[in-house]
Amino acid sequence: MRIGVSLPVRELKNDVGAIKAFAQAAEELGLTHLRVPDQVIRPGSGPLHEPLTMMALIAGATDKIELVPSVIILPARQTVLVAKQTATLDVLSGGRLRLGIGIGKDEVEYAALGAAFHNRGARCEEQIALLRLLWTQENVEFKGQWDQVSGAGLDPLPLQRPIPIWIGASAVPLPHIRRRIGQLADGWFVLCSPEEFPAVRDDILREAAAAGRDPASIGTEAGVAVVGPREHEWQSRVAGWRDAGLTHLCLRTLGGGLAADEHIGRLRQAVAELPAA
Repeated sequence: MRIGVSLPVRELKNDVGAIKAFAQAAEELGLTHLRVPDQVIRPGSGPLHEPLTMMALIAGATDKIELVPSVIILPARQTVLVAKQTATLDVLSGGRLRLGIGIGKDEVEYAALGAAFHNRGARCEEQIALLRLLWTQENVEFKGQWDQVSGAGLDPLPLQRPIPIWIGASAVPLPHIRRRIGQLADGWFVLCSPEEFPAVRDDILREAAAAGRDPASIGTEAGVAVVGPREHEWQSRVAGWRDAGLTHLCLRTLGGGLAADEHIGRLRQAVAELPAA
């Protein structure tokens, strides 16, 4: 199980030095990936930087750690522009990008970005297909319901062809979202409880098999807070998710009221106390 960490963006706010130091500490500690949430414009959600821009900063300050925006609200953004931004980020980072996507539920953000809200799920599926073409072909021919590209492509292409796409959804994804994950995603972010996980996982794996995909190729990642009200049980939760067969886990130092300079110390302590595999 690959273990990474979530960047505590809201707590670090505009402290660029602290942001780079946290990412570098995570890499030095041997953590495999760094996750950053998405926000463009939403009411009352607190300070949160645009993740692809943030990842460009972190790419230049690190060498090995995987960069994971989780998750970009894909249908609120222009597909070709996202393809270009992510291809650039993948090149700048040396092929370290894993792109988390979702459809979100904030109509205010969609309206502010001039994007339709009601058909976002169907558009997301079309966008996934176009992204993969743009990341792998120099000249793309694509005629979809919402996007059309003819005789053009990205230059340069990303190093990863294609960039891995992981889907984030609600705690217990609806059946059509489980189908989307099973048929289209390289992995999914697990927000359900350990008790709910087997049924959701099995549905997704059935969808993958029905689509002719190898179910074992679909990754899974849950999160565990090492601070806050459930701090006392974080080690048992890590062990439980490992026993459940997850491929990835994300530690979180955010949400516990830590000052900016306390996050690295708490992360070092948590890594030192990780239960043995």
